[in-house]
This record gives sequence, C-alpha cells and structure tokens, in this order.
Amino acid sequence: MHVEARGLGLVLWAGSRMLVWAVGLEHIKMSTTTVPELKQISREEAMRLGPGWSHSCHAMLYAANPGQLFGRIPMRFSVLMQMRFDGLLGFPGGFVDRRFWSLEDGLNRVLGLGLGGLRLTEADYLSSHLTEGPHRVVAHLYARQLTLEQLHAVEISAVHSRDHGLEVLGLVRVPLYTQKDRVGGFPNFLSNAFVSTAKYQLLFALKVLNMMPSEKLAEALASATEKQKKALEKLLPPSS
Repeated sequence: MHVEARGLGLVLWAGSRMLVWAVGLEHIKMSTTTVPELKQISREEAMRLGPGWSHSCHAMLYAANPGQLFGRIPMRFSVLMQMRFDGLLGFPGGFVDRRFWSLEDGLNRVLGLGLGGLRLTEADYLSSHLTEGPHRVVAHLYARQLTLEQLHAVEISAVHSRDHGLEVLGLVRVPLYTQKDRVGGFPNFLSNAFVSTAKYQLLFALKVLNMMPSEKLAEALASATEKQKKALEKLLPPSS
C-alpha cells in the first residue's frame, strides 16, 4: 500500500488498484463506499432552513492522551462515542425540536439524560451537514476538549445517568492508532456499524481538529474497507 498526492487530495493504492480517494475530507470515495459525501453548511444557513428540516445535535468529547498501549503504541487522543440501543455506534446527543429549544439547550437536555451534568455552549460548535436520504435532517456537531481526568469523570457519570442501559448501552473510546497488522485499532473500529452521519462526523472532526493526518485517515479507511470486502466475499457463493 502507498499514498499518492493528487491535486487537492490523497489516493491510496494497493498495487495497481485504487482503494481510497480523499479530497481533503470533504469528499471521500471508496471501492465499497460506507462514508457518503455530505454537504457542509454554516450554522447561520442551518438556522434559516424551513420547518421541513429536522435538527440533530451531537457532541464529540475528547482529550489528549499521553499513554502508550503495551508501552509502545502512542494513544495520542481519547475520543468518546457510545453504543446505542440499536447496536449502532454514535456520538452522545439526539434530535432537537427547534420550536421549543435552541440547538445548545436541546443538546444539553439530551446530554443530561445520557452523560450527567455536562453542558456545551455555542463556542463548542464545530459543523453542520445536510444528510442524504428521504428525511431532511441537518446534523450539527459540537466538540469540546477536556483533560483526561475530566473525560474519565464523564465516563463515570454516564454509568449513573437515566438512559444508561436503556437508550445508551455504554461509552466507548475510539482507538486512534493502527497496529502493525494495519487492521488492529482504528481500521477495525471503522469496520463497525455507525448510525446516520456519525462515521462521517468522526472523520471530519479528526481532520479539522488536526487529530489525525489525512494520509493516516485514508489508510485506516482503506484497511477497514478491504476487511469488509473480504468478509463479504466469504459470504458470497463462489462464481461458477
């Protein structure tokens, strides 16, 4: 595998086969696409959308982590996501009814049910994206960097929240490293099932917050895609 710069983007090759073409991170295409391109809009544009649009607000909480896995693999950052009631991974948060709540008030109401007393503000706003599909949803993402001690306190508080064991089955930390086999760690994590825009938002945040270089994101996506393809091939009957 090798990475090649092409125009504004990066191309990941396995021999003569292109696996990933990532332009910045605004545009990600894969041989078996699992991360559709989403249109980014400003917060102001999102607020001008009509009543036919629903608004979802989610939060990415993260902390710098100086630890090393097995004493040799840098952890770099700890990022929180959660296992949902439907078996999908996502960020803490949910839908906000704009008739009654501001984005932040609605988000904090949902976070209070799943995490405890943490409150985010407009200063934590990161992005808004329009989702694909029959339902018109604008997905807002907030991000706040905590200390590792604060992040751990959130994890402890979440266990005692109202939704723990019901709508939220538990928090998980995203492994932002790749092991020597090029699959263990982040590539394996990306092979999981994510709800709606969660995988795109994770990749977008890692990119714009400079938490992972573009080439590492592309490599992890390619490894995850290759793993999923091999698993699918095992399920398919052999060609005659």
